[in-house]
Amino acid sequence: MHILVVEDEKKLAGALQKGLEAEKHSVRVANTGEEAFFLVSTERFDLLLLDIMLPGRDGIEILKALRQKGLIMPVLVLTSKDAIEDRVRGLEAGADDYLVKPFAFPELLARIQAIVRRTKLTDVESLLKLADLEMDTLRHSVSREGRELPLTSREFELLAYFLRHQGHIVSREMLARDVWNENARHTPLDNVIDVHIAHLRQKLDEPFGKRLLHTVRGVGFVLREEAT
Repeated sequence: MHILVVEDEKKLAGALQKGLEAEKHSVRVANTGEEAFFLVSTERFDLLLLDIMLPGRDGIEILKALRQKGLIMPVLVLTSKDAIEDRVRGLEAGADDYLVKPFAFPELLARIQAIVRRTKLTDVESLLKLADLEMDTLRHSVSREGRELPLTSREFELLAYFLRHQGHIVSREMLARDVWNENARHTPLDNVIDVHIAHLRQKLDEPFGKRLLHTVRGVGFVLREEAT
């Protein structure tokens, strides 16, 4: 993978670069948000590792700006804050996953490998459709009524999972296991899942007349076209 590390602590940034390159990844490092913007506009990256605590504009502001510009690559946020509110704030800005500092390097590698697995699973079946909703997993595009939907990488994976299970109830346990690669479901993860579901609904259903993503109270969610 071609990875961009955005980290102002130069010692940590150097260690991450050295470790990731030893795992056969190619790595670029940016110490400021301005450097990150420049690199993202001139190179194609497969993954962004983004520190939240940056000089000037923090990582949340940078992430929001990148998502608004249409950035769809996966973003793994590095944060020294472990409060649920901070994690939710990062996810609301468009992060796909988070890792709390200090972390063990093998844990970082495991998160990256999980992202790679999810990307490969997303590409198994190229064209997915339901009613006026169309997804092309190879082109990484989603449209409804011919209008492009600006999904984050995690929202894209989530919608692909719903499309592959359309008409069937999908529980939070299934999402935790198959999308987040977590075997044990817990309250913070439930909060994370609900945040992503809410964001997906805002883009998938709210601008359109017919709702496709439904809640089955006490059970989970189902993607289906309601009979008229």
